[in-house]
Amino acid sequence: MRITQGTFSYLPDFTDEEITAQINYALDHGWPLSVEFTDDPHPRNIYWEMWGLPMFDLKDAAGVLLEVNACRTANPNSYIRLNAYDASLGRQTTALSFIVNRPAEEPGFRLDRAERANRQIGYTTFAYATERPSGQRYESS
Repeated sequence: MRITQGTFSYLPDFTDEEITAQINYALDHGWPLSVEFTDDPHPRNIYWEMWGLPMFDLKDAAGVLLEVNACRTANPNSYIRLNAYDASLGRQTTALSFIVNRPAEEPGFRLDRAERANRQIGYTTFAYATERPSGQRYESS
């Protein structure tokens, strides 16, 4: 099951050239970038681990791609996303966010259904990957 989160989520994975084009777009708009990674891409898990600090002063796409590739090397079986921030409205908002790396195998999610008070039906999303400990979720079996 392919995880679809962020901008461009329904497109095929970007090549490094296409990622560089998006980095240039963000830098042309004055948006600083950051790299984040996780092994738990649950839709409600919005706080991923940061790879270094946000790159507020970086103006070169090659430097951002260097950080993306360093994160890929250190976390080859993790989801990695690139975020661009826009502070033009007086607050830091995410202007662009997309996945730049994913594990070779994405096990997907299970939907648990439960009856609650007053005959209401509730659903809970459970990631199959979380059946294994953190750091071992996407290793080959």
